[in-house]
Amino acid sequence: MTIGALQALIFDVDGTLADTESVHLAAFNQAFGEIGMDWVWDEALYTELLMVSGGKERILHYWKQVNPEIRQIDAQGLQDRIGRIHELKTAAYENAVNSGQVSLRPGVLKLMDEALTAGLQLAIATTTSPVNIAALLRHAIGSDWRMNFSAIGDASTAPIKKPHPQVYLQMLDALQLSPNECLAFEDSNNGLRAAMAAALATIVTPNRFTAHHDFSGALKLVPDLSQVNLTQLRQWRMQN
Repeated sequence: MTIGALQALIFDVDGTLADTESVHLAAFNQAFGEIGMDWVWDEALYTELLMVSGGKERILHYWKQVNPEIRQIDAQGLQDRIGRIHELKTAAYENAVNSGQVSLRPGVLKLMDEALTAGLQLAIATTTSPVNIAALLRHAIGSDWRMNFSAIGDASTAPIKKPHPQVYLQMLDALQLSPNECLAFEDSNNGLRAAMAAALATIVTPNRFTAHHDFSGALKLVPDLSQVNLTQLRQWRMQN
């Protein structure tokens, strides 16, 4: 397949744009406490649960583990309960971000600025909620953060979570570009598999929650984006 000129960069959010997972973990535990549940997730457990994409899906997965009889609960009642937990968790996360507990990973803003200056498009492809995206990028970039992105795919637009490629396919359609004109940026195995399933070459920047994942097939594996620029990205694509 002929590699087209690089036209767009598509970013995952949690773990890729920022080291958010420890803050998400604290927010989950705060929500459990607020709703009167005795659940406490530690880092080791949460690292395992991150293999399940999506906050609500993660809660349901764990609930089925600790309570195999969960299927006997009214389905709508269960979804309402999970929805309330997730609502509290999202509020706790947003408060943490607004208080400065989360910042973008090294090199992220620099690469975005370079891409925009060069006329490339930026997009987001994530399984997180619109509220979480807005909280993070409003704090990191400013109130007009949305203007930097040509397209945004999230949990509200792509209900089928990674490793399914739905959100990436949506972004390619929104950008009106082919996969060989774009690069994806991920931090996890699920994210990499989703991007690859959409035929996207992918740069992976692991974090402590995902360092043990299998990243076979990634275009490049780097600690962060601090030493990455457009010239390197173009070279890596041509060498692949």
